[in-house]
Amino acid sequence: MKYIGIDIGGMSAKAGLVNELGEIVAKRTAETDKGTDTVEFIANMVHLTVDLLTDCSLTLDDIGGIGLGFPGSIADEAGVVRYCCNLNLKNVEFVKLFRSGLDFQKTIKISNDANCAVLAEARYGGAKGSKDVLMFTIGTGIGTGIISGGHLITGNISAGSEGGHTTLFVGGEQCGCGRKGCFEAYASATALINQTKAAVLKNPTSLLAEAVEKGGLNGKVAFDCAEKGDRAAMEVVDRYIKYLGEGIVNFCNIFYPEIVLIGGGVSNQGDSLIKPLQSYVDTNVYGKEYNPKIKVSKATLGNDAGIIGASLLCTL
Repeated sequence: MKYIGIDIGGMSAKAGLVNELGEIVAKRTAETDKGTDTVEFIANMVHLTVDLLTDCSLTLDDIGGIGLGFPGSIADEAGVVRYCCNLNLKNVEFVKLFRSGLDFQKTIKISNDANCAVLAEARYGGAKGSKDVLMFTIGTGIGTGIISGGHLITGNISAGSEGGHTTLFVGGEQCGCGRKGCFEAYASATALINQTKAAVLKNPTSLLAEAVEKGGLNGKVAFDCAEKGDRAAMEVVDRYIKYLGEGIVNFCNIFYPEIVLIGGGVSNQGDSLIKPLQSYVDTNVYGKEYNPKIKVSKATLGNDAGIIGASLLCTL
């Protein structure tokens, strides 16, 4: 049986037709925009779904269900999108309206996009076979997906698992959520870019400053310059890894997973990121001398995890 998974972001929605092996056999993308109202947004998702099926010479009768992952607070069982800060969606009865627009009577399920990603990685990716998994998707913010004892953990009415908004420093850096000191205010890709910018201003003659002047600010430049021995860049990377590692250890001490997966653009730094994070977890997790070792690894499904995981919602 084939399912459709749709991974919805602030700039685009990526739809995929997924087979029973977790393989994406066809894809289609549509733009999203915060200025789009609810009615138009749902109509766009309907068109995206129909267009994908048309590409494959299929109809709605040929699929078993549709799953969608959103970057925000989702009431999974009720099918309601409570709030997406990067989309104009507030308390939307999405499943009901989407079903009506499609005239589709089979399964439609929704969840947070990080929940979808960890489902995919646990079934087909870097955590295949594991029953206790933490996943951190690091981009504009930090998404967290948690599987404990083989069960996806989402909290009361699916409002939990917002690990990016746990506090790392009381009264610290301003976070986009309105609070100060959140984990993602220190360890997201956005935070890394801000830390790089501050280092450039402090060290205007550094290799890091030169690289930023030539290539611009991004989440990669500090790692690149650190590998070349630039002291300013090394300080940025070391501090960033400490922030990220501390947040990860906090979650490890609660859930004690078999494996921690790092996804998102920052994960592309590979061993330059993963090896020191592994060392940080090994050194700082509670009971390290007596408890099983927690593996830290890069997620393996990349940008496909959201699509695959959304499709898996239909099988839960």
